[in-house]
Amino acid sequence: MQEKSLSEINQRIRDGSVRVVTADQMPDIVDELGPAGAVREVDVVTTGTFGAMCSSGVFLNLGHSDPPIKILRAYLNKVEAYGGVAAVDLFLGATQPSLDRGIEYGGAHVIEDLVAGKQIEIEAEGAGTDCYPQLDLATSLRLDDFNQAVMVNPRNAYQRYNAAINSSDRTMHTYMGTLLPRYGNIHYSGAGDLSPLSNDPRFDYIGIGTRIFLAGSQGYVVGCGTQHNPQNGFSTLMVSGDLKKMSNKFLRAATFHKYGPSLYLGIGIPIPVLNEQIAKNTAVRDREIQTSIVDYGIQRRDRPVVKVVSYEDLKSGCVEINGKEVNSSSLSSYYMAKEVANTLKESIQLGEFLLTQSVAPLPLVGSAKPMKQTREFPNVEDVMSREIVTVREDISIDEAAKAIVCGSFDHLPVISSDGRLKGIVTTWDISKAVASGKISRVSEIMTRRVHSAQPDEPIELAARKMDTYSISALPVVDKESHVIGMITSNDLSRLFARRR
Repeated sequence: MQEKSLSEINQRIRDGSVRVVTADQMPDIVDELGPAGAVREVDVVTTGTFGAMCSSGVFLNLGHSDPPIKILRAYLNKVEAYGGVAAVDLFLGATQPSLDRGIEYGGAHVIEDLVAGKQIEIEAEGAGTDCYPQLDLATSLRLDDFNQAVMVNPRNAYQRYNAAINSSDRTMHTYMGTLLPRYGNIHYSGAGDLSPLSNDPRFDYIGIGTRIFLAGSQGYVVGCGTQHNPQNGFSTLMVSGDLKKMSNKFLRAATFHKYGPSLYLGIGIPIPVLNEQIAKNTAVRDREIQTSIVDYGIQRRDRPVVKVVSYEDLKSGCVEINGKEVNSSSLSSYYMAKEVANTLKESIQLGEFLLTQSVAPLPLVGSAKPMKQTREFPNVEDVMSREIVTVREDISIDEAAKAIVCGSFDHLPVISSDGRLKGIVTTWDISKAVASGKISRVSEIMTRRVHSAQPDEPIELAARKMDTYSISALPVVDKESHVIGMITSNDLSRLFARRR
């Protein structure tokens, strides 16, 4: 087994003889030389990723005012920062929206502005105690005016990430971008073969205390990230670094349309080629990294998997779904991931970046279990009316009018001969048809694209559909689209009234 030590590699960094390659170059080297030859020829493999990392933020220390203030609430450019740490310590989360501009400007944008050297406006409310008597504060600060500005990100650099598609009949706006209806596009995230954790999946090198490239500066792995799930290939990292040393080239704010703000970060980790196993790990190719395309059209925690694919498939630009070629595009920037890996490579070659021995390993088993919900909310089937009147599209307007009058609903689901939902008509539709005197059949007035609900769907989702589409009722259908009930805005009103 060919091996070398970390101290040997660091000495080569110091004397300028270190041999560094980027992760996308390593597969060909291992193919040509074999793992043992790669250990002899390569000292360090640099990795990189650049993408939206929502679980990010900064701790800021303002220094004490005169008179002193114990901050209860603080706003930076109208973006709220958490003040429950200490008197003048704040935590600003990347995804927090602003009071005046909403989701178009948020915590990520404040962070970007600070790194860019811009002045930000700070407003604060104080607790008013004997030792901190000041009640209000307003000031303008730049990044250098803070005593400390420390980025601490609870969950960054996912090993891989599920891709997203949308089977529903409406456009959806998500943290995976805008997903077009009826399987209209695929979005994915992650750098694939350049991803740090894909190149060290069992943490042979990466651990607590590992020095990393973080947004243009040197940072550290603090520990495993939240929702760390390595046993299923979804490892994450908690990372930290000095915001004052970061660069806007590798730190950019973004707003996902109709979803909210996020922070794009460049993260790179140098992996020393200490042995043949590490050489094999860093030779990973896109075709060997698999992920699932999941259906965001199903608005539940456990979204169904539409297809399992490789990053090579996703990067090709199209994936076959149900016999149709669907365009795939990345929310991450592979170009910038390469910039991260190359910048880190250059820094190591110049002797500016030494590798560190971790002080403790990352766990090989993590936890990403669902939330324990002690208060259960009802599903549609718990509230819906089961005694409903349905009609066929070939009946007359007069017959439909009688069905409305005799029933208890203002809506009539229109069904096929086998009971499947085909459309819907409302009291208003029928009233207009009767008034015109020119329409004879339901088929002429029914709405054919119908929004419906599933019986096991949470009430909150049904209420959101009604609000989104400005409708007052939803037919409830089973998996074969047979109409089994109806839920109305009146049902929801009665339910929420009982809750109060």
